[in-house]
Amino acid sequence: MPDVDGFDEFYRGSRQRLLGYVYVLTGDLAEAQDAVQEAYVRAWQRWSTIGGYEDPEAWTRLVAARIAVSRWRSLRSRARAYLRHGAVETTPAPTGDTVDVVAALRRLPEEQRTAIALYYLLGMPVAEVARETNAPVGTVKARLSRARTALAGLLAVVDLEEARDA
Repeated sequence: MPDVDGFDEFYRGSRQRLLGYVYVLTGDLAEAQDAVQEAYVRAWQRWSTIGGYEDPEAWTRLVAARIAVSRWRSLRSRARAYLRHGAVETTPAPTGDTVDVVAALRRLPEEQRTAIALYYLLGMPVAEVARETNAPVGTVKARLSRARTALAGLLAVVDLEEARDA
């Protein structure tokens, strides 16, 4: 059983110094907080050993600095990959038709939405949709049929409302 009181005392006595140190290293308070938190978690996990060190704060400070540097390297690698591969093309805004279809899909029961998505969006055959949803093939066919009928009605209502507003 770890020495809870000893760790608590260590934490309270060193957290501000350690956070200030890592903040100066990173220049980002949120990153510093994350790195320091992770370092204290690791210290807690090994407290039976670290608590006996002459300077447990030095161990925790080193771990926090290494975590911060590791995160910085990861971000740098991602930035290099971004520059190497170029910017992602911007995605155009959804059309009014897309918004209408999504709104209509949201009004369907979950089982019908799932069947429609698996069948039409992912291109899965009916038998595979049945396996994925743990439903008999006939049930999936019925869900697809009901969903198509419901969508046709819902989208026709949207078309009528748009025609009336125009």
